Amino acid sequence: MTRWAWLLGAVASALLVACGPAKRPDGGTGLLAVGAAAPEVVGYDLAGTEVRLTRLTGAKTRAVIYFYPKDASPGCTTEACAFRDAWERYTRAGVSVIGVSSDSAESHKAFLEKKHLPFALASDASGTVAASYGVPKRLWGYSRVTFLVDTRGKIARVWPDVDPGVHADDVLQAATATP
Repeated sequence: MTRWAWLLGAVASALLVACGPAKRPDGGTGLLAVGAAAPEVVGYDLAGTEVRLTRLTGAKTRAVIYFYPKDASPGCTTEACAFRDAWERYTRAGVSVIGVSSDSAESHKAFLEKKHLPFALASDASGTVAASYGVPKRLWGYSRVTFLVDTRGKIARVWPDVDPGVHADDVLQAATATP
């Protein structure tokens, strides 16, 4: 085996391991299933106010936790702006939103300001939040996955792969049909 063949094989093996199903702290693998308790997520909004998932759910409030690869990238900007543009409808429906990526708090703040995002973003540089939801990290960042959390703090729906341009409307439609 040549040195290049060995190197290509090692790189391919590493990519397969990195791209395989995520192992969660609860011992499971893959994305959290419908009915599972939603792990805590803590983000900050444009004003710097802490937003916790556990404070959002309950009574008539549902929450959307969406994982995305990178602040200000084309697809992620499209997705964030779609949630922003539907924000009034989300508010009227009693649905909150927290976006999660591995970007820093400073990057999130700049993204919130530049795009006038009315919801919170959570910095998950350690990967703890993504791991608790079973969201894999790829070479370019987290996979694009969305979770709808019901009023009891349970996962009501999971979108494992989304179209960033229409996703916010799909999620809102599902959220309004979820108790």
